[in-house]
Amino acid sequence: MKQLHCRSKSVSRHITTFAEELKILLPGIGLASIVAIAALISSSLQTQKVISPLLIAIIIGIIIRNTVSVSKAFEPGISFSAKKILRLAVVLLGLKLSFSQILSIGIDGISIIVFGSIGTFLFTCWLGAKLGVDYRLTQLIAVGTSICGASAVAATTPIIGTSEEDVAYAIATITGLGTLAIIGYPILQEFIQLSPIEFGVWCGASIHEVAQVVAASFQNGAASGEIATVIKLSRVLLIIPVIVLISCQKVTSGKGFRISNILSSIPWFVCAFVLLSLFNSTELLSAGLKSFMLALNQFFLCLAMAGMGLITQLRKLANVGVKPLCLAIISWFFLGTITLFLIKVTSI
Repeated sequence: MKQLHCRSKSVSRHITTFAEELKILLPGIGLASIVAIAALISSSLQTQKVISPLLIAIIIGIIIRNTVSVSKAFEPGISFSAKKILRLAVVLLGLKLSFSQILSIGIDGISIIVFGSIGTFLFTCWLGAKLGVDYRLTQLIAVGTSICGASAVAATTPIIGTSEEDVAYAIATITGLGTLAIIGYPILQEFIQLSPIEFGVWCGASIHEVAQVVAASFQNGAASGEIATVIKLSRVLLIIPVIVLISCQKVTSGKGFRISNILSSIPWFVCAFVLLSLFNSTELLSAGLKSFMLALNQFFLCLAMAGMGLITQLRKLANVGVKPLCLAIISWFFLGTITLFLIKVTSI
């Protein structure tokens, strides 16, 4: 009886602690939620969704942070949104991936995606070091350019452990260049005269965001748009080995190359992300539930980005300088060039 009474008191104490923590977090989460909803509404009003709601959320957050005095009462919830909720959103990104997609594009398509993306990631990391750009910001730009824009930046942020200013800079730069691609790629098509399939592959293999790929490729017809979408979604799968590579690099640089160190370096949410991707590949999840969870995840991502923006101070962002912008531009040019070359030398 005494033991049961002790357990009851312990449970009651835990509930009280949870309620107190929730009370502290709610103001900041509430503010970030309002910003996230505003970003999603703003994005939905675009006739062509070329500007990511993640970027909009960060911008609104930055404006609020740097024009209105945000009370300290909001800070715990804002920090929770930017860090903890971001990890949950990364896990749910696994629902966008299906390993069967890669099999549908053949060996040539896989080669273009792998060599183009991995080559760009390694080249950007090398060039960032040569330019003297902070290695954490370099990795954000590298993964955002080579894999899938703002989503890739969001997915790798918890692993790289960079500042909110670096995240905001990387997302703004990469999204801006991807938006230029929507206008630029169809114009370039008039000069280089790719076939509809080739143009679709080029768009999917070298433009940053999924929405930007769709907006650019469908201007050249349905055939270009459909293959571009498949290529782009297949390219997103590369986020898995890149995340593992970054995790391994962090631990081996300090502890040496050991399998046990490498395995322990991979964060739990990355393992959950991979498992959810594998489960999604089985196609056991109903279309309705999957659609709901992806919509919920879009909100979580916007919530996390709103938190990032609400923490970001413009004076710190200005201190980053123009070198990272040059890095992002050169990296994007490299990706576009190498994928175009690979398209020309393959029989896709």
